[in-house]
Amino acid sequence: MNQTIARSGQTSIALLLALLMVATRFHHFGSATYFPDASLAVFFLGGFFLRRPALLACYLAEAALIDYLAITLGGVSDWCVTPAYAFLIPTYASLWLGGVWYANRHRMEWLALAPFVGAVALSVSVAFLISNASFYLLSGYFPEMSWVEYASRVAKYFPPYASGAAAYIVLAAGLHVLVTLVGPRSQRA
Repeated sequence: MNQTIARSGQTSIALLLALLMVATRFHHFGSATYFPDASLAVFFLGGFFLRRPALLACYLAEAALIDYLAITLGGVSDWCVTPAYAFLIPTYASLWLGGVWYANRHRMEWLALAPFVGAVALSVSVAFLISNASFYLLSGYFPEMSWVEYASRVAKYFPPYASGAAAYIVLAAGLHVLVTLVGPRSQRA
């Protein structure tokens, strides 16, 4: 699949994903006036479409820069910037690797749907586990809280975390299918 995407197509995808992160990263879960943060989807889709580790590093740097600007210029709280912040690297890398894993199995057929759903679900779940467990252990905010109490509190964050990422990824997958199926037909005409 990725071999069929021309260099200009990959450049366009890379820029679109970067712009999507810029446009949405300031508001984590979204609201009536803001879309939810698309960062999780950007990393999964980057792994799927782009694969190159250098681009993973670029997106990691972009995320850190956006966070820095949001805190220093945008008035966003720095509450989440703790020693656990470094664990966003393996968090996002797990999504990138999930995208790469699925790219190696992707076929334009219904049977590819099961590995797609599995890759998205597992990647997002692993990302959630890494980011939240590291925050629990390293932030210094929860010295007296048990794992059970923490898990019950954090469980309410998983549905919006997973559904926001899944919505962006499914939308991108739909666009990919549409472009793949319509593109060759329009080129023949």
